[in-house]
Amino acid sequence: MPEQEAQDLFFPSDEVKAYATVKEYDKTYAQSIKDPLSFWAEQAEKLEWYQKWDKVLDDSDKPFFKWYAGGKINIIHNAIDRHLKTPIRNKIALIWEGENGESKVFSYHALNREVTAFANILKSMGVRKGDIVTIYMPQIPEQIFAMLACAKIGAAHSVVYGGFSAEALQERINDAHSRVLVTADGGYRRGKPTGLKQIVNEAVESCSTLEVVITVKRTGEVVYMENDRDYWFHDLRALPIANTPCPTEVMDANDMLFLLYTSGSTGKPKGIVHKHGGYSVYTSTTHSMVFDLKPEDRYWCAADPGWITGHSYIVYGPLINGATLFLYEGAPNHPYPDRWWRMIDKYGINILYTSPTAIRGLMRYGESWVNRHNISSLRLLGSVGEPINPEAWKWYYNVVGKGKAPIMDTWWQTETGGHVITPLPITPLKPGSATKPFFGVEVGVVDDQGNDVAPGEQGNLVIKTPWPGMACCIHQDRQRFYESYWKKYEQQGWYHAGDAAKVDNDGYFWIIGRSDDVIKVSGYRLGTAEIESAVVSHPAVTEAAAIALPHELKGNAIYVYAILRTGFTPSHELEKEIKDHVAKMMGPIAKPEQISFTEILPKTRSGKIMRRVLKARAQGLPEGDISTLEE
Repeated sequence: MPEQEAQDLFFPSDEVKAYATVKEYDKTYAQSIKDPLSFWAEQAEKLEWYQKWDKVLDDSDKPFFKWYAGGKINIIHNAIDRHLKTPIRNKIALIWEGENGESKVFSYHALNREVTAFANILKSMGVRKGDIVTIYMPQIPEQIFAMLACAKIGAAHSVVYGGFSAEALQERINDAHSRVLVTADGGYRRGKPTGLKQIVNEAVESCSTLEVVITVKRTGEVVYMENDRDYWFHDLRALPIANTPCPTEVMDANDMLFLLYTSGSTGKPKGIVHKHGGYSVYTSTTHSMVFDLKPEDRYWCAADPGWITGHSYIVYGPLINGATLFLYEGAPNHPYPDRWWRMIDKYGINILYTSPTAIRGLMRYGESWVNRHNISSLRLLGSVGEPINPEAWKWYYNVVGKGKAPIMDTWWQTETGGHVITPLPITPLKPGSATKPFFGVEVGVVDDQGNDVAPGEQGNLVIKTPWPGMACCIHQDRQRFYESYWKKYEQQGWYHAGDAAKVDNDGYFWIIGRSDDVIKVSGYRLGTAEIESAVVSHPAVTEAAAIALPHELKGNAIYVYAILRTGFTPSHELEKEIKDHVAKMMGPIAKPEQISFTEILPKTRSGKIMRRVLKARAQGLPEGDISTLEE
């Protein structure tokens, strides 16, 4: 990490510390590592169980761990049912705003009504416990209702982000062997309808197991509906069967809750499986403690429910904790760059959790758009998806948080189910660092042989102890699960995250990026995140991506793609200036060989820059699986 970054330390205010629920980290963390099973048993006691577990952790079939073995639970009982017996029943559960300005509000009572109706509809279509229902939808309330309805009746859901291609959707339907798919005619993005149903129609032509498609009317666009396969949701919703009671299915703690596909750089997408018991405990615990949730909070995770961030921190974690959550359908800069700030002002949002990509994109427009609105309700900010460069961190902290709202810069993965390395509101913050591990989780940075590396040295990020939110397997591929995450450190029994990281002298973790995003120049290992942070710290640059290309002398040379801020024009002089700036920030070894100015960077739909695509393009090579590209 650049030396000056390590020196920046932002301490929580007395007001933040006084308000925080968790008052102390070091002692609690030490105790949770000394006896993690007691810690996780204590957290599980905060939920309601149909039948208590026999064993907190069954590790007899490593690495296929079973949490709360013998326990009976359903995540819906904790996310909805138990709230109906308390005053939370009448509390707002969900506020939704469409990109076109339409809005809807649902109490927990109303949420239960809608989820029950959706559950009855799914059952009427033959969905049973253990089935996998594919959901391909825009960010509308029915997307959340469908997820919750599946869990209520004991079916698993496989949510496919509503921007994937027909080929990507088809591959995921076939792998899950889904018989029923829930979709919409479309959604809105930057003022235009997205034709989801047309994509579905194309995808299902080659899906041998699919028999039923339920379509929610959102845009009113004309779509093709096939007899005996396609059903309008509003027609089904009006039937008497939809409006009858529907009991919540009693599930084993280790029954599948959902399947979520994550793409690697090679090979077909991996269907990551999470279960009812451990996932319920982990998401609710991390959500409550990291975001210091209060009963009066209005919470906005600006991700999509179709990603793990949305599963854990839009849907399940917040609802288990009885939160009021906000959901927005469209783009952050439509119709103007103040859309987010206007909605925060309008709804009194207290917590905002978003990605570095979104922050950098909005930072590009400057402070004036933010300052047009009263966003003083914000008391806590969050970052997720990739390492956040210090310049974007400071803008987020100072301009959006007004220097008062601490930033919870979280590191975790689809496979971990929830936060693994994260600050708490009481944690002193270093811009760009995810700080320290969450309670009950032991994390390390090691070399290829499993030895801890020295402070400041780069190594492989590993998780040394099991945790309740961990994925249990890859759907129908136990061997791939073992080889992808456990084989490298099989002897030690550690989970290999696939990320490169450093730990500084204060025990703070710095995520460098994916291990295959590490650039080796003349024998020196340089992280893409570090180089990009140095580039973006130049006042002309708003976003950057660094890649390695072969070089005769150095082995690899650094190539950078950069997006300029408004008011700056590409030129050879500016390229030289930025190169010299990087060399000054990181040393001559990190000076880029070339900087190409661009208007857009290839990103996944969860906001991660696809550096392998840039590398392939630069060398004229095939780009591989690009089904996750946003553009």
